[in-house]
Amino acid sequence: MAEKTLDNLFHDTLRDIYYAERKILKSLPKMARAAQSPELKAAFEKHKDQTEGQIERLQQVFEIIGKAPRGKTCDAIDGILAEGDEIAEEYKDTAALDAGLLAAAQAVEHYEITRYGTLKRWALVLGLDDAAALLDETLQEESQTDEDLTTIADAKINAEAMGLAR
Repeated sequence: MAEKTLDNLFHDTLRDIYYAERKILKSLPKMARAAQSPELKAAFEKHKDQTEGQIERLQQVFEIIGKAPRGKTCDAIDGILAEGDEIAEEYKDTAALDAGLLAAAQAVEHYEITRYGTLKRWALVLGLDDAAALLDETLQEESQTDEDLTTIADAKINAEAMGLAR
């Protein structure tokens, strides 16, 4: 068996996040439809648009490393998204629905932040500065989305879930 290197690991992880982003893109409209809060719906719709751009940047990174953009099944994101679907079903029409959807979305963001942070560092180590810049752009967007979701949660969603506001 051939020796595995950081190049291989970078490519495998890139395939993993490419799969994840494509799955997330499909799930965001469903999350927006399930959300009760107009602010949360808008956040999901905004992130759908961002995700389309993130997928394009990933395709550029694949091009930089001379590989075809292909995903690799990511059990982690499949599980996180399945939990989000479960929350949407179990808490449908309840005060806690939006808090659950928001938490599920933040779990996705945290997964993406770890992946993009790692990929950026590896790209720098591998001398792939253009790839690192593209990955950093997405990392910054994911971090901002996480902060925006926290702001929405703190402003209203968590209080509504407790039955304190409507």
